Amino acid sequence: MAKWLVKSEPDECGIDDFAADPQSVIPWDGVRNYQARNFLRQMAEGDEVFLYHSSCRHIGVAGIVTVVGAPYPDTAQFDPHSPYFDPKSSPEDPRWTAVDMRYVGTLPSLVSLATLKSAPELADLPLVNKGSRLSVMPVREPEWQAILRLAE
Repeated sequence: MAKWLVKSEPDECGIDDFAADPQSVIPWDGVRNYQARNFLRQMAEGDEVFLYHSSCRHIGVAGIVTVVGAPYPDTAQFDPHSPYFDPKSSPEDPRWTAVDMRYVGTLPSLVSLATLKSAPELADLPLVNKGSRLSVMPVREPEWQAILRLAE
């Protein structure tokens, strides 16, 4: 099983949305960056995912969710009323991908970006590198464990 980190604004979809109904499934859609989309396409059922809150007052890793199925075409790309509509995409040749996720848990404490940047074992994590704006990225096992320790 792979490990990942996804970024979202918590007023759009945060760990509290997942925690509100822990058994419900929330589609992770609306990703419109090709590299992030390619990472979504690599996700598989059972993969664990850190949920990172961005563009908010308290920025950082907030909790864990899990992938509950195979990636599939993001339906928003076909909806002309959606902000994620892509007129160049078609059901026969979809450009964008979504995955379904379910709540695992909220971290004991938010792991702030400053804390992540100060941890030497996270120096290679794309999130802490200048200019990295990806909303979906892989996390290596040692990085995963380091973030869990920082949350304690």
